[in-house]
Amino acid sequence: MKKIVECVPNFSEGRDKDKIEAIAGAFRGKEGVKLLDYSADRDHNRMVVTAVGEPEALKAAVVEAIGVAVEVIDLRVHTGEHPRIGAADVVPFIPVRGVTMEEAVELSKDVAREVAQRYGLPVYLYERSASAPHRTNLADVRKGQFEGLADKMLTPEWKPDFGPDSPHPTAGAAVIGARMYLIAYNVNLNTDRLDIAKAIARRIRHSNGGLRYCKAMGVDLAEKGIAQVSMNLTDYTQTAIYQAQEMVRMEAARYGVTIAGGELIGLMPLGALVDTAAYYLGLEDFDESRILESHLME
Repeated sequence: MKKIVECVPNFSEGRDKDKIEAIAGAFRGKEGVKLLDYSADRDHNRMVVTAVGEPEALKAAVVEAIGVAVEVIDLRVHTGEHPRIGAADVVPFIPVRGVTMEEAVELSKDVAREVAQRYGLPVYLYERSASAPHRTNLADVRKGQFEGLADKMLTPEWKPDFGPDSPHPTAGAAVIGARMYLIAYNVNLNTDRLDIAKAIARRIRHSNGGLRYCKAMGVDLAEKGIAQVSMNLTDYTQTAIYQAQEMVRMEAARYGVTIAGGELIGLMPLGALVDTAAYYLGLEDFDESRILESHLME
């Protein structure tokens, strides 16, 4: 059985098609690697890639993609709604088949070490790869963003795990690690009021007493003329998509606002969709075994 790892790197570019394609190109035509999906958002000014592969082959593709990002992205002129400290902002590895979490952690450290040496890029390890408890949470590592990174790195507690002790002048720093599967799910609101989206995000995220496995922030989608509650669901088996959706709906009603629609960034496991379908359709004893395609793939 081949060992399979997933990587979902986030890059700070969502507007320039040539740059987006150049980064995605690092995952194309590589033996042992499959590019499953990539998407870009102009308001967030960010792209998300989903790729799977054998560990060493995937490692090589990720290192190449980070190198492209370092070359083509200049954070000194980068603006967008999504927080970021690097051109290759966050690079998580997720064990899929025949790979333990410990092996995924070692893979993430190998990648971090190589990109630091090859590109002169400071790297922080996070989640399961974190070298200290205060580095586990991505939001804590990214606090201050690119603009505050130089001052942050002057403090001993934020010395990078690999690479130089000062930011790359145009690419900042990278955050690399191993974690379980995460679902990036956003809810668009029928309002352009960012303050309402931020208020809802505060109510639903775990750090403020909301859903245990939910991270959330309010975002202004200027090009669409609406506000958005942008979420990361870090364990969909404990905090389901439908729970996050309904809590957003409930909190939005406090302000007389309705939901305009949902947005999935990247891919999601079938189990997450099954749970949500069972909830909204009121299905009893429903699981993946009741899905036709799940039997065809056996």
